[in-house]
Amino acid sequence: MKRTLWLEDGTSFVGTAFGASVETIGEVVFQTGMTGYQEMLSDPSYCDQLIVLTNPLIGNYGVNREDFETTVPMAKGLIVKEVCDTPSNFRSTATLHDTLKRFNIPGLAGVDTRMLTRHLRSLGVMRGVLVDGDSTWETVQHRFDVLLPTNQVERVSTKRAYVSTGSGPRIALIDFGAKLGIMRELVKRDCEVVVLPHDVTAEEVMRYEPDGVMLSNGPGDPKDVPTALPLIERLMPTLPIFGICLGHQLIALASGANTFKLPFGHRGANHPVVELETGAVTITSQNHGYAVDEASLATTGLVVTHRAVNDGTVEGVKHLHHPTFSVQYHPEAAPGPYDANDLFDRFMQLVQENKQKVGM
Repeated sequence: MKRTLWLEDGTSFVGTAFGASVETIGEVVFQTGMTGYQEMLSDPSYCDQLIVLTNPLIGNYGVNREDFETTVPMAKGLIVKEVCDTPSNFRSTATLHDTLKRFNIPGLAGVDTRMLTRHLRSLGVMRGVLVDGDSTWETVQHRFDVLLPTNQVERVSTKRAYVSTGSGPRIALIDFGAKLGIMRELVKRDCEVVVLPHDVTAEEVMRYEPDGVMLSNGPGDPKDVPTALPLIERLMPTLPIFGICLGHQLIALASGANTFKLPFGHRGANHPVVELETGAVTITSQNHGYAVDEASLATTGLVVTHRAVNDGTVEGVKHLHHPTFSVQYHPEAAPGPYDANDLFDRFMQLVQENKQKVGM
């Protein structure tokens, strides 16, 4: 069946429908990773977004039960050059087409995704609609009159607390749209993980007597999550805090800094980041459309620790007076390299040092 992607500037890309037979609207973003379409599709940070994959062949190793990053994907759609209907991999349990149908997500194949990516790089990310059958700009233009929602974090966050038991430190994971990869890394280090909703208060967190706090990734504009700021401000002097992606941006906002929207974001599995203290360059997995304004950090107590090699934007900060640090990229990868995985070990060391300090 014919399916068309219409962008809000009037540009159209015509291809073939796969996945669910639904029409939808979302923010069109591109991802440059060569593999990991299942993890991308199920990453809560892609809530309300139409994902354009630049790799030309998608679906060739199928979908399996283990690699989901959330139980219910919230992406609005998937746009590819060519979709494979006959995957070949011993772990595969379903095709990409069947998986999209299962979660009611439409797909579009047969379009020049690299041309589309160049368009978005030139003009910036924008909203798009997927429409089935014949359509014209006149028939779809009115669909852009409605703004996209701003409650993505509320929709992807857990609604109630739950615990993953372990014999090590107790970590409070604040779920702003956490990938399961973060949980896996904490469990791998024998942590007892208490997963808490995005709007939890500092008092509620402290009732669990955690040894450290993890602020997760998540979708949307960090300024749409105001309830997190007093939480972070209250906990920073008390407990070690490690923020990832959205968690990193929220630490900056809670400290008095500012964030801004990038023209087309960082989404891929090969973004180089330099650690300023050592000069070491790490290849990282990234997925964000907003960044911390470095000029606004001057009076916050935060200093830049990591910087993106490609565009110089802030990729990591630490607090000069509190046991708090954060990175804009994904040390848990999935998909992507594990070059930055040692940041979880640094967090564990910070937790142990704080426990010893408190016990003295």
